[in-house]
Formats: sequence, structure tokens, C-alpha cells
Amino acid sequence: MEILTIISLGLFAIIAILKLDWAIFITLAALPAYLLRFNLGPIPMTSLEAMIIIVFAVWFFQEKPWRRLKKNDWQKRRQKYPYHLEIIGILIAAWAGLAVAGFDNAALGIFKAYFLEPIMLYIVIINHGQGSSRKFIWPLAISAAVVSLVAFFQQLTGLFIFNNFWALASQRRVTSVFSYPNAVGLYLGPIIFLLAGAFASYPRRTNLIGAGEKILLLLIIMAAVMAIFFAKSEGALIGLAGGAMIVALLYNRRSRQIAAGLIATGIIVLTFSAPAWQYAQKKATLMDLSGQIRRQQWKETMQMLSDGRFISGAGLSNYQEVVKTFHQEGIFVKNDDPDWYRKVVWNDEYKKKVWQPVEIYMYPHNIFLNFWTEIGLLGALLFTWLIGRYLYEAIRLQSKLDRTERMMTLGLIGAMSALCIHGLVDVPYFKNDLSVLFWLLIAILGILKIKRKQNL
Repeated sequence: MEILTIISLGLFAIIAILKLDWAIFITLAALPAYLLRFNLGPIPMTSLEAMIIIVFAVWFFQEKPWRRLKKNDWQKRRQKYPYHLEIIGILIAAWAGLAVAGFDNAALGIFKAYFLEPIMLYIVIINHGQGSSRKFIWPLAISAAVVSLVAFFQQLTGLFIFNNFWALASQRRVTSVFSYPNAVGLYLGPIIFLLAGAFASYPRRTNLIGAGEKILLLLIIMAAVMAIFFAKSEGALIGLAGGAMIVALLYNRRSRQIAAGLIATGIIVLTFSAPAWQYAQKKATLMDLSGQIRRQQWKETMQMLSDGRFISGAGLSNYQEVVKTFHQEGIFVKNDDPDWYRKVVWNDEYKKKVWQPVEIYMYPHNIFLNFWTEIGLLGALLFTWLIGRYLYEAIRLQSKLDRTERMMTLGLIGAMSALCIHGLVDVPYFKNDLSVLFWLLIAILGILKIKRKQNL
């Protein structure tokens, strides 16, 4: 298997040397290739990481960026990379997280896979951003189509769901090419908005090829939404709804009226339907099973951070080990029984019934706490600032662009909004494909900013 992987990567390197744009396309289409792992000597590696390194190396030696550093070229250098100060700060914070973890192999792997390599790809994409931003969306469309088709197959057959509980027809949750259902929503959620932005960016009247592309994009969007539904990823579905609402409020007057109408309808339903109100209240207050587990995670995480790690966090890939001291093996799951507390205290049979074991997860399942525990408080604040600046600038920018690029920018706003909303209860960054996807959003907005500045 490793020999086939190495041969494939060799062919990929040839493609990159001959046509770097094609290699970038393949890399973005193959983001889930991080699941293919091998060893390069003593160094563990994934196919996605190897592709990023090849793309960056080919760009570096073909572009020869060091030439810009010659003394007599200072005045001719290109403008600075968008968000360069935030990127430098994040790399420093990630390096500090590496130091806190003691520079062990697991921490080094996280540093290169989730920070260094995605930013390397960001640099290449910024330098190859000429032309339509759609060229970065189509590879994601192909990837989303494959992930969705696998999810459909699993939903119909129950095959290749390697968890017996999720595979049962009565409670089936698809995982597609991933190992757990929420990964489907985490991956497809932001991509859906990018595809929707690309779909809306086509002229209303277009030629036959353009019409075919629009139909294909629409079909992939619908398939991706259904895949998330089959995965029963509630966080992703709420992220989609929230992102769509934000985009609707920005798009035009009619969409704002529709959004206001939907909000009013929702309030009326919640007011007059007791079951709907109880369901919404339970989800909003995190009093369902998964919500109570999240609350317990956050409680343990804050206890850990308060115990001398408020600034430094736990260090890269060190959360599970450090939080172990504060971990509670399980929780008594609260329910609607008004006599719940007394029964838990005095009734041993009832205790067994409501007892829920809780494992130590790799991350706290909250976007801010995830960054805080891994790269410290400074790193979490830097990411918060970067996301806030991204959304602020995208909202300002979208009203100043032509229709095509405005639709793309609205897609970027929806994608980041969905990512953050889902990230309130999950881990939308600390995975190879998700970290690359995050920096792709930053890169595309950066390209649009550069184009806007050049056109002034």
C-alpha cells in the first residue's frame, strides 16, 4: 500500500512541476486524503500533507520568492499577504503550544498538519489567485459530491459504517469516508455555502455550458445537505440555518423580509406549541444527552485551565493527558422527572438507569476552548480576532463588488458563519481537511481584497 502511495505521489509531483494549477486543483479535491497514512522514514505522513508539501516546494522553486528580498528590489516587492500579522502571531502561538507540550512527536505532528502546512497552501493559493475564484470552488464540489455519494450508499445499505450502533437501520447515522458522523457536517457545511456562492455568481442568463454547471452545482448542494441530514449532525444543520439567515440579512431587501418572516413564524410556533418550545429549550440550554456531555467537558476544561494553565493551555496534542486529573468518569443525565434529584441520591436502580459514562475526548468541543487548550489564550484570541476581522471585512466588501464577486463573498460569509456556529459545540478546525478548508476561506477573501485594491 505504501509503495502505491509513493508512486501516486511521484506522479502528482510530475503534474505539479508541469502544471501547478492542476496540482492545486487535485489537492483541494482530495482533502479527505488525510485518511491515507504512511511513514516517510521515521516521520508519519498523510497523503494530503505530502501533496501540500509537493505543491509548496514546486511553487517555491518555480516562483523563487527569495529574489524579492534582494536589496535593490525592495521598492518592487508585491504587497503584503492579507492577514500576515495574524498569521505570524498564530504560528508563534502554535510554536509556544508545541513548547508547552515538550516538542514531542504528537505535538510536532499537530503543528505541521494543522498550522504549518495549511498556511503553506494558503501562500500558494494567494499567489495563484488570478482569474475567477470559482476555480478554487470546483475541486471542493467534486470532493463534496464523492463524500455525499458515499453517504447515500451507506444510508441505503448500512454497509461500511464501522460502528454497529450507527449502522442499525432504526438509528442509522452515516459517516461517509470519515470515522464519525459529525465529520460529514463539519466538512460539508462550509463547502455548501461556497458552492451556493459560486452557483449564484453565474449570470442569470448564461450559455449552455454555464447552465449545465449551475445545474451540477445545485445537485451537489442538495446532495450535501441530504448527506448531513443522514449523518444526523444537528450542529451542522443549525450552522447551515444560521449561516443562511446571516446571508439572507445581507443579500437584499426581499431576502431580509423573508428572513424576518421565518424568524416571526418560528417565534409563533415556539409560543403556541409546547412540544416545539420544550425541544428548542432543551437544545438551546444543552440539556439533551450530547449537550450535558458537552457541559461536563467544558467544566473539566475550565478546571484544568484554572489550575495554572490559564495562559499556556495544555499544549498541542496534550489536552487528553492534562485534563485527565479533572475528568469525571461519567454523569447522571438529567431528565424531565421532577423527582430526579431525590431518586439519584437514594435509588440505586435509578442511578444505574441515568448514569452515562463519559470518555476523555481529544478536544473540548468548543471552538474557543479548542484553540485555548491547544495554543494558549493568546492563540485563541488571535483566532477570534482573525475570524472577526474576516467577517467584518467580508461584510463591508460584499457591497462594493460586482455581482459575481459579491455572490462569492456572501458564500464566504455563510461558510465562516456555519463553521463558527457548528464550532460552538464541536471541533471545526483541528483536523487535516478542516484546517486546510479554514485557511482556504481566508485565502479566497484575501484574493478578493487584493483584486478590489488593485481596481481602485
